[in-house]
Amino acid sequence: MDLNDVMKMLKDPQALQKQATEAQARMAAISVVGSSGGGMVRITMNGTMDMLAIEIAPEAIDPEDSGMLQDLIKAAHNDAVARAREALQTDVARTMGSLPGFGA
Repeated sequence: MDLNDVMKMLKDPQALQKQATEAQARMAAISVVGSSGGGMVRITMNGTMDMLAIEIAPEAIDPEDSGMLQDLIKAAHNDAVARAREALQTDVARTMGSLPGFGA
């Protein structure tokens, strides 16, 4: 993509909308897994921060200590969010790197 392409997109709302739609599709296509407790709790999340799945190992479920499971879920969620943000930053950097003045 060169500067002329960028200028054309700015003048063409349909092209700009297409780029936005493509960016959103790329975000939704990103899939990351966050975990805690040595993998006892695993959360799969996409780039739009939607939780796609949660896996909880049976040994993480202790009716006498629900607080531990709550902490494991929060930690796995935070790990998944961090991984999703990292993946998004990589995608943005790759996209920006193709623009004039942003490449390495």
